[in-house]
Amino acid sequence: MPRAKLVYRCSSCGYSAPKPYGQCPQCLAWNSMAEEIEAPEAAASGRRGLAGSQDGSAEVPISLDEALKRPQAADGERFSTGFSELDRLLGGGVLPGQVILLAGPPGIGKSTLVLQAAARLGAKRRLLYASGEESREQVLGRARRLGLRSESLLLLSETNLARILAHAASTKAEGLVIDSIQTIFHPELPASPGSVVQVRESAFALLGLAKSAGLPLFLLGHVTKDGALAGPKLLEHMVDTVLYFDAERQGTLRILRSTKNRFGPTDEIGLFEMGPEGLKDVPEASSFFRFGASDEPVAGRASSVSLEGTRPLVVQVESLAVFTRYPLPRRMATGIDLNRVLVLLAASEKHLRLKLENQDVFVSLAGGLKLKDPAIDLAVCLSVASALGDAAIDPGWALVGEVGLLGELRSVSHLETRLKEAAKAGFRKALVPNRSGKGLPGKISGLEVVEARDLAGAAKKVLGT
Repeated sequence: MPRAKLVYRCSSCGYSAPKPYGQCPQCLAWNSMAEEIEAPEAAASGRRGLAGSQDGSAEVPISLDEALKRPQAADGERFSTGFSELDRLLGGGVLPGQVILLAGPPGIGKSTLVLQAAARLGAKRRLLYASGEESREQVLGRARRLGLRSESLLLLSETNLARILAHAASTKAEGLVIDSIQTIFHPELPASPGSVVQVRESAFALLGLAKSAGLPLFLLGHVTKDGALAGPKLLEHMVDTVLYFDAERQGTLRILRSTKNRFGPTDEIGLFEMGPEGLKDVPEASSFFRFGASDEPVAGRASSVSLEGTRPLVVQVESLAVFTRYPLPRRMATGIDLNRVLVLLAASEKHLRLKLENQDVFVSLAGGLKLKDPAIDLAVCLSVASALGDAAIDPGWALVGEVGLLGELRSVSHLETRLKEAAKAGFRKALVPNRSGKGLPGKISGLEVVEARDLAGAAKKVLGT
């Protein structure tokens, strides 16, 4: 029997070397090389014995024309998770054999979301929920608090991969949940749980089971302090869908984003609200990110309409300009890229004649949302001008438009969808870039559409300056 050998493997990218390096030669990460014991024969036998994908039952190659003549998988094969937001993020529901990786910081609600979804899926399919971090009593305690009941949801507290696969086979499970993949260990590998080898080989075995048996598989994963998925990036390449949970720690809103999806969109977001009974869908998202079109006028506040995938969101930009005696004024941004804010401040100084050299400027999105949509540029610039001049913007305005370096207003995508959402939210007037409103009626459901050519023209119409 060959002897195990000692290797040093990068915890970020999986690069292995016979000696340690201070910096990984492949991904250039510092202090990421960890000592591991590698047994090639054991790893290969583990793949053959547990994954079940190399037992000689591989598919026979066929021509493309012949494959195209076969019946195509219909969307009717998808089944609902019980969450409309999660179903929309997945493209309509979960497909048989789909492997979904759900990642997020500790305490964000990953286990709560998956347990609720598993209980609702248990009404139609037999699911096995394998928890490696919590005991069965702890999982039952969460289920009682959430008021969950399901006869087809089987609970298991186990970290041994071989036992989990054996229970999945003996119970004839039609779905599998692993919470979390970093706690599972392959019994034929000498590496410790959570290591690169264990995470990769355990995921490979579970992937083989999901694909061969057509089982939907949910994998829960930890993230590092930098926000990246713990373990090698190879894990993201192996799965079909990668979902990330994000939220403001002090808030109740949870934002689920898709960074990879082989069977659905990647530009959508799912919104959930955490409450005493667990997570709930948030169909009316705009109410979380604005105070309302009928609020009292306040200097430094402006509203806009962003677009996340196909979902329009009415958001509110808040700005504060404070005099400072320091030679280098501060610039801070929350929810918006700081570099983008610096560019917009420079454009505002040039084209709106704002004097910001002795002002600390703070820009924030209400509600804890993080956006990269350039359509909110106009709201950022005019909110700063409003804060500096102490001139309140009429809360009935919705400001939509991208601001260029030369002060021109550029058109944005899906303008009609944005304006319809603004009208639905109660806004009376919308300021849009010049010529982008061509083809749209003068009013959309009671919304007056006003056009402006540049930043100075927009400020004159909104602030009267």
